[in-house]
Amino acid sequence: MRRFALALTTTLLIAAGCSDRGSEATEQPNTTDAAKTIAEPTVTDASAAATSTDATSTTSVGSSFADRPYDVFVPSGYDPATAAPLVILLHGYGASGALQDIYFQLQPQAESRGFLYVHPDAIPNVLGKTAWNATDACCVRDESPDDSAYITHIIDEVSAAYNVDPVRIYLVGHSNGGFMSYRMACDHADRIAAIVSLAGATFADATNCAPSEPVNVLQIHGTNDEIISYDGGEILEVAYPGAQTTVATWAAYNGCATVTDSLGALDLDPTSDGGETSIVGSDACPVDGAVELWTIENGTHIPPLAPNFGAEVIDWLYAHPNAS
Repeated sequence: MRRFALALTTTLLIAAGCSDRGSEATEQPNTTDAAKTIAEPTVTDASAAATSTDATSTTSVGSSFADRPYDVFVPSGYDPATAAPLVILLHGYGASGALQDIYFQLQPQAESRGFLYVHPDAIPNVLGKTAWNATDACCVRDESPDDSAYITHIIDEVSAAYNVDPVRIYLVGHSNGGFMSYRMACDHADRIAAIVSLAGATFADATNCAPSEPVNVLQIHGTNDEIISYDGGEILEVAYPGAQTTVATWAAYNGCATVTDSLGALDLDPTSDGGETSIVGSDACPVDGAVELWTIENGTHIPPLAPNFGAEVIDWLYAHPNAS
């Protein structure tokens, strides 16, 4: 029951995010304060963090970006002599990193799988909503926070403080965070091994992105997404591509064949009868440039996620390091 309540709270908060229904995106209720009461982590008391989030060690790292510190979750089995993967989770519009983790449940995976884990917060836009400056469609207007530089700075700082495996640096994002994950793959392909986007999208204009090398890409999207349409659409009259076009665009960037090969099915939605998520990909991609689309049949913008969701995502990331 507790997990359901938290998931419901997450749904209400994140659903106030980017919309392809014009000005409705500006008319959402203010959920920032509610998010803070649930999601702000305690960074100075590791025992309190462990009680509230099952963390075993949370360290605050002060960023040189003004007023943008973040927490690093360090798994109990971390060995400074052994390079560890780094996973960065990017939240949706109007949410927070800690709130997004309640939904995705990646911190337990960090503890059991041994990766360093960061879920930073975007800064509020003029509407008071936290938003990543990702693509032209989502989700910052007339502002210029350099979130690409900020996230790169996080990678640099964490790598200086801990033994980060440079070929296993991963991004996972939801909605606006998915858009931002694609932006990072465009801007810093040499640093990012793989990204996972749930209900995000890349640039509609393929010429706006010029990755320096292939990046492994996984797009997860529900066919009934009411906010970021599976088939593409517009946010405040700026186009974004659909899920299939997004992966086709990245297949072209990576030098893959068309992403049409059936690779099986997964059960990611606990409300379905099983196997509702179809997987397509391409066998003709570079070794470090895989592209896959996981389509959740009848899935919404914030689909119910089965307990295996986090493990499936991390399995996919671990299988796709930067091999170059």
